[in-house]
Amino acid sequence: MNRGDADVGDCSLLTPKEMAQADEMAAKLGGGSYSLMQHAATAIADMAESMAPDGPLAILAGPGNNGGDAVLAAHYLRARGRTVRLFTLGEAQGDDAGKARSEWASETESPEAFVATEFKLVVDGLFGAGLQRPLTGAAAELVRRLGEAKARVLSIDLPSGVSGETGQVLRVAPRAEATVTFFRRKPGHLLQPGAAFCGRVTVADIGIPASVLQEIEPQTFANQPELWRHRLLEPTEADHKYARGHAIVFSGGPSHTGAARLAAIAALRGGAGLVTVFAPGAAMAVNAAHLTAIMLRRCDDAGQLADHLSDARLNAFVLGPGFGRADKARAYAAAILEAGRALVLDADGLTAYRDHAADLFLLGATNDARLVLTPHMGEFARLFPDLASEAERGKPHMARLAAARSGAVVVLKGSDTVIAAPDGRAAINATGTPALATAGTGDVLAGLVGAQLANKVPPFEAACIAVWLHGVAARLHGPGLIAEDLPGLMPRAIARMHSLCGFGLPGWPPQE
Repeated sequence: MNRGDADVGDCSLLTPKEMAQADEMAAKLGGGSYSLMQHAATAIADMAESMAPDGPLAILAGPGNNGGDAVLAAHYLRARGRTVRLFTLGEAQGDDAGKARSEWASETESPEAFVATEFKLVVDGLFGAGLQRPLTGAAAELVRRLGEAKARVLSIDLPSGVSGETGQVLRVAPRAEATVTFFRRKPGHLLQPGAAFCGRVTVADIGIPASVLQEIEPQTFANQPELWRHRLLEPTEADHKYARGHAIVFSGGPSHTGAARLAAIAALRGGAGLVTVFAPGAAMAVNAAHLTAIMLRRCDDAGQLADHLSDARLNAFVLGPGFGRADKARAYAAAILEAGRALVLDADGLTAYRDHAADLFLLGATNDARLVLTPHMGEFARLFPDLASEAERGKPHMARLAAARSGAVVVLKGSDTVIAAPDGRAAINATGTPALATAGTGDVLAGLVGAQLANKVPPFEAACIAVWLHGVAARLHGPGLIAEDLPGLMPRAIARMHSLCGFGLPGWPPQE
């Protein structure tokens, strides 16, 4: 059964603007904003000591509240008996940052005097998540020297130069060994390339109550089980194959059948109760030679598809992997959506609309469609060229606008895949791995989305679950992965998912 709504606060990601709201609301609830800075500084000092239990420490402090956190952390570390040198960039901006600098009894040092190799650990408190402009001048030079020295770096909030909103590296940023952030992670902790600069990310509690999320209502999330476990089809003793839905995958011609079979076996391994490949007559024999548990039916044209659609049990369709014919793909997609069935449009199914995008968007808008689009960046640019030109505004921004325009859930693929819904929700995936950079893995993902749709999971959550499983399975394998390996890894990936979601599989493990 599908569970009811769940609290997704623990997987919420806060944009810099939303984090500022959280700080302001928490300050009004009691203690003031300087109290939050003191708590943050304590967390920074604790982490610095855990990373470097002895030896000299350097603290780099910028002009804003991120720098105020750094200055207070330096003060606390010196009070604990540590050798600390504080290097400040610019004059303090704001009351809290100014008050923090007043706590430092010694003269601060100029960045020009900083030599990274003299320290066991450098705490980077130059700029935080709200940075919007590329680093220039003394700040850029300081960060460049920090990188060249290959110093051990603990960054506060985000490595200076990484946008908390988009994950873009604004000209230059240090590669941190670890990053400590506060209350909730920011999109920049998960979006590339910035995520690769963060190292190990720790979220510290600085006294902001979780209740503030109810007023902020964040719409960006980390793609993890807390986000969607309430929608997952939970295994029960009464399960039977028809309760898990029937997924359909369309095959291309006789020399282009492999991609469809990859998607089909992924759909079956991914949890669909039944899976059938619809193939043109010329491709029946080659598909039949390779399929066992997956069924096979002939489908040559829109007329035959209409006949098949009279069976309401066929509830989720995957169209595109190795399909070929653009005109037929558009006719099939229209028939499926107008019949009220769920559809995953991938690969050739997306390319079929490169010159007919308005037709696709109209289908999504007028049929209350359960439609999922799974483009990589090249396919996205063909469907949404104006949005692709705004890459500097970040993947969540592009994917959200695309979802709103198309009426579909958009899975913008990559190492930091973003899943966006027409209602504005967006999830950033963190289970991706370079092992997935091989032919056919996208076909497998399309099949996994189809499986969740067959299970009657809503499209946004269906796509999130599939993307998460896809990455976990690839990580279970590691280097040398090929697409054919992924379906066989699904049992282990699903077992991990069920464990994290608190589900048990009835009858497993077997009792002696």
